[in-house]
Amino acid sequence: MSEELKRVWVAGPLIIGAGPSGLAAAVCLQQKGVPSLVIEREKCIASLWKLRTYDRLTLHLPKQFCELPYMEFPQEFPTYPTKKQFSSYLEEYENHFSIRPMFEEEVRLAEYDSTIGFWLVRTNKSEFVCRWLIVATGENSEPVTPEIAQISNFQGRVLHTSMYKAGSDFEGEKVLVVGNGNSGMEISLDLCNNGAQASVSVRDTVHILPREMLGLSTFGLSIRLLRWLPLPLVDRFLLLCSWLIFGDTRQLGFKRPKIGPFEMKNTAGKTPVLDVGTLAKIRSGHIKVVPGLKRFTNKGAEFVDGRVEEFDSIILATGYRSNVPSWLKEEELFSQKDGYPIKPFPNSWKGNNGLYSVGFTKRGLLGASLDSRKVAEDIAQQWNVDTKHLDSAC
Repeated sequence: MSEELKRVWVAGPLIIGAGPSGLAAAVCLQQKGVPSLVIEREKCIASLWKLRTYDRLTLHLPKQFCELPYMEFPQEFPTYPTKKQFSSYLEEYENHFSIRPMFEEEVRLAEYDSTIGFWLVRTNKSEFVCRWLIVATGENSEPVTPEIAQISNFQGRVLHTSMYKAGSDFEGEKVLVVGNGNSGMEISLDLCNNGAQASVSVRDTVHILPREMLGLSTFGLSIRLLRWLPLPLVDRFLLLCSWLIFGDTRQLGFKRPKIGPFEMKNTAGKTPVLDVGTLAKIRSGHIKVVPGLKRFTNKGAEFVDGRVEEFDSIILATGYRSNVPSWLKEEELFSQKDGYPIKPFPNSWKGNNGLYSVGFTKRGLLGASLDSRKVAEDIAQQWNVDTKHLDSAC
């Protein structure tokens, strides 16, 4: 290792990532009496939320399903807290539990040294040595930019949703949104509400559900039903309610997958779209649905059905990916192909040699909280045994 790097010995676990997952892991460890150190590549906590999300973003699930361990949301917060409110909640979480991350520490390499029984984690500034390593960088570390033919030919502006802030920046423009997930649908609505002519390109099949059913959040209602009914039956109920509320979404240009929304979430990790008003705008003609994108032209795009249209701007709502394979030298817990744990939930949180993952369950903040508690419990047992041995030796 370079002699210029500052060596840091970490008494407890080293946590990579100061987003919700990393903070939750640190707090759960703290509650078990285990010290930890959090490192973060950016200058702030929750950088994805603060720096790479659009202004109108709110939590997609009710706040009670998004709370981090040991701290509730303020009672005055709405059911679906805004981006600003959630960021303030995370800041209060950090301050209340006195979590002090080391910022601007971007991990370049992490590998286990079997000769000494410790992890060596090299960043742009430091070399950390630790017995336990918790990967909490999350599922959304790096924006995904698809390879679309002749993208460089387009003369307008092209940006990923990570750079999109508000529809008011596109007032009067004709804008194509590539991607029909939650972000793509919400951004299309935001553009429409701010005077832009929005079109959303639909390539994949998708389940679109109401955000609320029967006076309850769709997610909350589903959780209740799953306590009593098998998953296929709950899926059928959700799809029936969706059809009664929205009608046949195929007539609007959306094709449903062959399997139900919860089965798809469990097997493929693909989240259904929770509609917040976009379908009404599509039905009224204010937002246009177009087929999948084939290639860019100088002034717009050609679609798979052969039609060609002109656009002023194109927004890529094409998601994010894990960057773990680029720096973690390990092949038993994390897949080198996609950067997700190889074992499915709920067994995705623990690897070998003191390696753990938090926030890779494809179940959002609720999954991260579950991971954090399991990881803290497991490490605390080892920590307490080591402490007893040290006391006996003294």
